[in-house]
Amino acid sequence: MVRKHKPPTIADLPAEERPRERLLKHGADHVSNAELVAILLRTGTPTENVVRLAGRLLAQFGGLHGLAQAHASELTQIHGMGTAKAAQLIAALALGSRLAAAQPQQRPQIRTAADAARYVMDMRYLPQEHVRLILLDNNSRVLATPTVYIGTVNTSVLRIAELFREAITRNSPALVLAHNHPNGNADPSPEDVELTRSLISAGEMLDIQVVDHIIIGERDWRSLREMGLAFERKPKHPSAG
Repeated sequence: MVRKHKPPTIADLPAEERPRERLLKHGADHVSNAELVAILLRTGTPTENVVRLAGRLLAQFGGLHGLAQAHASELTQIHGMGTAKAAQLIAALALGSRLAAAQPQQRPQIRTAADAARYVMDMRYLPQEHVRLILLDNNSRVLATPTVYIGTVNTSVLRIAELFREAITRNSPALVLAHNHPNGNADPSPEDVELTRSLISAGEMLDIQVVDHIIIGERDWRSLREMGLAFERKPKHPSAG
């Protein structure tokens, strides 16, 4: 008889690696979005620890922005999410939204490639390629993070105009493109570089700056700007320094 291997739980981790303990000791800046959601949910399922459940939620709803707009009926359809967990999550995200609305200067600020990568790191959990935009205001603060495409990323199927539609609608002067590589390798492909060049060129005509293109792998990420790929011109937006 084959004995099924039980997945590790949060309690199995060393104390210094547990999200709640790290939050209390080091502060929220040292805890990922998935781990913060896991702290709210408290428990996972018999086959999945709570951090994996939180990561799956973020991936399915397109990050915190999408999760904040999810209805209770949508949340409770997710395996491992009951009404109590859904209510806790909705309440916490609603409080965050109200605070952000009251204090817009507190919206996350994207000053570096690392800031952008941390903001969309939940994309590493996605089973297929997704394209997101981090839309920025004039102070490099995040306006929204819409998912604009799901599928293989290449210029033959990805319409450049569709990528800018959200930026134009929200009057965003700059954006960061982000997408994931489900195979785990964050290195950019020739298609990624070609897409970035096309996006930069279109952005110049629309007066919307493409600040960077971030690729998320399973354990790491790449910035095409930092790698010197596609970004040959000096950036004008403050967040692209």
